[in-house]
Amino acid sequence: MKNKLNTENMTFLGKYLTDKSINKAEVARKTGIRKSRLSNLSTKEDTNLKAEELYLISKAIDADPNEILEKVYGHLKLNK
Repeated sequence: MKNKLNTENMTFLGKYLTDKSINKAEVARKTGIRKSRLSNLSTKEDTNLKAEELYLISKAIDADPNEILEKVYGHLKLNK
């Protein structure tokens, strides 16, 4: 029986990476971003994703940075 990952305590980035079955150790190796930093970005809501990190992650996983940006911050709305 295959274990399903619990995504309840993940950030939008963490859910995105999990949904895409991304290996964070491989991303860390390719980008130079520490595995502990990737873990924090994936699980701690108060951890801010830097633009350069988003760009490097997108390059490492061959994804459009705009797609990741939309998944991570698409819930934000302007004040009226």
